[in-house]
Amino acid sequence: MSETVNDADFLLSSRGKGEDLGAWVVGATFSRDGKAAAFALGDGTLRLASTAELAGEWKRVEAHDGACLSMVADVASGFLTGGDDGQLLRTANDGSTEVIANLGTMKWVDHVAAHPDGLRAASVGKKLHLFGKAGKLREMEHPSSVGGIAFDTKGKRVAAGHYNGASLWFVNSKDGSPKVLPWKGSHQGVWFSPDGTHVVTTMQENSLHGWRLSDGQDMRMSGYQAKIKSISFTAKGRWLATAGADCIVLWPFFAGGPMGKPPMELAGGDGILCTQVACHPQHEVVAAGFDDGLVLMAEIASGKVVPVAAPGRGAISSLAWNPAGTQLAFGTETGFAGLVDLSKR
Repeated sequence: MSETVNDADFLLSSRGKGEDLGAWVVGATFSRDGKAAAFALGDGTLRLASTAELAGEWKRVEAHDGACLSMVADVASGFLTGGDDGQLLRTANDGSTEVIANLGTMKWVDHVAAHPDGLRAASVGKKLHLFGKAGKLREMEHPSSVGGIAFDTKGKRVAAGHYNGASLWFVNSKDGSPKVLPWKGSHQGVWFSPDGTHVVTTMQENSLHGWRLSDGQDMRMSGYQAKIKSISFTAKGRWLATAGADCIVLWPFFAGGPMGKPPMELAGGDGILCTQVACHPQHEVVAAGFDDGLVLMAEIASGKVVPVAAPGRGAISSLAWNPAGTQLAFGTETGFAGLVDLSKR
């Protein structure tokens, strides 16, 4: 990998903190107010850290009776999680918890999403449950189990991936039917581009699929070595960074792309699969985690690579920036979690 420094653990050891949490790190994220970071674990617990004092003790929260299956930053602060106990749960920055909804015993809340306008969504099987500031708004049924959910940037639409396509629902429509984006196969995670012009899904196969919403034009992005577990748009939507290969794969979403345009590859050459990507909230910089535990940052324009954490702690399973782009959180399949402060000193 080009332009790396010798000590791959320098940033983690000098500007951060790491802990072995004892269970698979399902998710890592920061609250929208930037005051807390959270790690959701496969044993049902959360760990909360104050971003003002990374070296401080991380608080343990007994969240779900079973496993945490999904986590996102909640509406204004705190964290929204789904578990295999059927609960949609909010955990505040201070560790206090509130049950938003009990969606049924023996039910799995596979995916969750939240929007700053007060919207929350959770999927259980074929159903997508939508909540507003005053409580539950509606349920939306799909032809098969929901593979992933996402709100667009403005909070006007919510998308759900499923078998043979994705469905787009208008949030404020009480009983309207969705706009269905068809494509054969099983669609897993789903994302809107930042400008709301495209929808992209990860497939059960080693590929992505996308639609240009203005005319329904299909975009098939294939050639990956493994199933794609993570994708992320750059802040202005010019590039789509993806995992699933032995490098960071970036598809151009400008000048008519990605149709008919090859992707760019960054930070490759070692034959180790990239498992997680997270684009910086302001700059065209991508953080990436690999199957051997390496975490790095890559600048798209120059190709410069800076390591954040060395290999050897298990495959990276989660990766996230804080809203200001000054801190990075990551977690591994073996239960190691790290927080790094990248702000100027």
